[in-house]
Amino acid sequence: MTTQPDPHEPCERLDWDSDFFGREIARASPHGWSAADWTRALAWCDARRIECLYLLVPSDDSAARRFAEDHGARLVDMRVTFELRALAEHGFGSAPSVRIAEPRDLDELRRLAAESHRDSRFFADPEFSRAACERLYATWIENSVAGWAQRVFTADVDGRVAGYVTCHLAKDAEGRANESGALGTIGLVAVAARARGMGLGTRLVEHALAWFEQQRCDRVRVVTQGANVAAQRLYQSLGFRTAAVELWYHRWRAP
Repeated sequence: MTTQPDPHEPCERLDWDSDFFGREIARASPHGWSAADWTRALAWCDARRIECLYLLVPSDDSAARRFAEDHGARLVDMRVTFELRALAEHGFGSAPSVRIAEPRDLDELRRLAAESHRDSRFFADPEFSRAACERLYATWIENSVAGWAQRVFTADVDGRVAGYVTCHLAKDAEGRANESGALGTIGLVAVAARARGMGLGTRLVEHALAWFEQQRCDRVRVVTQGANVAAQRLYQSLGFRTAAVELWYHRWRAP
């Protein structure tokens, strides 16, 4: 969660991230990122003693990349957004081996989340400890089951949770989930190492897509990392197409 962003400010403090990591963290507002933008952003961060600034820039914006790197920002991730349109035309069906996650699954889900998502920008940034990153994703899946996601689906292998997918619906103007929204979003997807190569990831995502169609979504988006080639191939095999490629930078304040 964040404070309500001010469109006139160059950055916004990220309350959830700051509280979780115990460090002052902010995200840069989207701009063309000229030299003047950077001057304002850095002054804003210095005034608030921001330790880490997240910056997301289009991969084809060479000027923004140059300004980020010239001002001490470190490239930590390539963010690839995929989108699937005309959902009803694909005919996805529910998988009988996939079910809705329940509170009794939380121990298994937290363990799986902690060992997954190693391609993420948090694990790529050495300023965040591995233990903190593991705890981040364990908390993320727990919050998703508690209601942050509209659905969390799991699949079992040999009686144990071996994979999950989280599903989100578009929000209305008041921030409420729109049960008949046009846009669905896949959040986290993970498959345990012991269950890879069994097609479990495909079944989980297909089940999620069938659920989105039931909610009358006509398009679905999912984000993955540029380094996660297996995930990219999975989404492409199901008909997703690349919608955007962006770069995550983290700028840490000098000690």
